[in-house]
Amino acid sequence: MDFRTENVGTDIAVIRGDGRLNMVSAPHLREQVTRAINAGRNRIVVDLAATSFIDSSGLGALVGSLKAARQADGDLRIAAPNDQVRMVLSLSNVDRVLRSYTDPGDAFSD
Repeated sequence: MDFRTENVGTDIAVIRGDGRLNMVSAPHLREQVTRAINAGRNRIVVDLAATSFIDSSGLGALVGSLKAARQADGDLRIAAPNDQVRMVLSLSNVDRVLRSYTDPGDAFSD
């Protein structure tokens, strides 16, 4: 899975992944989130529009990244999950912890 980070404003980073968020790619997501936080961007949006699959390792990476963002006085939100990703989030009840938005631009508009 390839990740790209786009900086928005002064404290938001949008991380886009393309592929499968699984045990192989989960550490790379955590690394991208850590880099963003270390660069002063503590509000993170993980854009899942191009993420075709997520497993328990991917869920762990999202929850761990949420914790890291909150410890940095920020937050992590997800955007544009497909049906498979939404189903896994729902079955694991992670959807109760991570707020999901249809578009990455809306994640921190409140």
